[in-house]
Amino acid sequence: MLLQGFDWLFLIFPLAIGLAIFLGCWLLAGIKVVLEYERLVIFRLGKFKRTIGPGVVFIIPLLEKSQKVDLRIITADIPRQEVMTRDNIPVLVNTVVYYKVEKPEDAIIKIQNYAYAVRQYTQAALRDVLGNMELDSVLTDRERVATEIRSIVDKETSDWGIDIKSINIQELELPAEMKRAMAKQAEAEREKRAVIIASQGELGAAENLVKAATIMVAYPAALQLRTLQTIRDISQDPSEKIVIFMPGGISDLLKKL
Repeated sequence: MLLQGFDWLFLIFPLAIGLAIFLGCWLLAGIKVVLEYERLVIFRLGKFKRTIGPGVVFIIPLLEKSQKVDLRIITADIPRQEVMTRDNIPVLVNTVVYYKVEKPEDAIIKIQNYAYAVRQYTQAALRDVLGNMELDSVLTDRERVATEIRSIVDKETSDWGIDIKSINIQELELPAEMKRAMAKQAEAEREKRAVIIASQGELGAAENLVKAATIMVAYPAALQLRTLQTIRDISQDPSEKIVIFMPGGISDLLKKL
C-alpha cells in the first residue's frame, strides 16, 4: 500500500515539475523591458488595451500582443526628386524632415506605416508648394518654402499622432543650361555696376576739375604754384621731356572759359 503511494507521488512529481517550468516560461514570456524613449502599445484579443512604459512591464502571453514605438525625433531623408516650378523650370530638390511620435497608439492604429507615410506626404507637399512658385522665389526664400511644406504636412499627420518638428531643403540643383544663363546674367549685372561706378567717378572728377579751374582763375598765384608743382613732378622722371612755358597763356585761356 505504501509502495502504491510512492508510485502515485512519482507520477505527480514530473507533472508538477513540467507545470512549474511551463508557468515559469509563460511568465517570462510576458515580461518586457521598455526603454526610456520607447512606449509599448498593448492589444488584447485584437483590441487596443493600453500604452505602457518605460521600465519593466508585463503583458499576458497569448492573450496580448505589443508593438514598440520610438518617441525620439526621427530624421527622414526624402529622396531627391525633380519638381517643375510655375515658370516651367525643372529643379532637383533634396529635403530632410524631422518628426516625432506624440501619441503612440494613434501612430499604430490610424496609419499602417507612419514613417513611410510621412516621407510620401512630404514629397507630395513639396511638389505642390514648388509647383505654385517661380524659380526666383524658390531660390531666394527657402525658409518660406520649408515653412509652407511643414504646415501642410503637420496638418495632415497630426491626426496620426505625429508632430512635424522641421523641414529643411538641403539642396536645389538647376539644369546645366539654366546655370549658364544665370551665370551670364550675373556677369552682365557686374559689368553694369562697373560701368555705373566708372561713370560716377568720371563725373566726380570732372566736377572737381571745374572747381579747381574756377579757383585758379580767381587766384592766378595758385595757377603758377600748380605749374611749378607740375614741373617738379616731371623733373623726377629720368626719361626725355619737353617742357613748354606759356607765361600768361593758361591764365588767358582760363579767363575765356
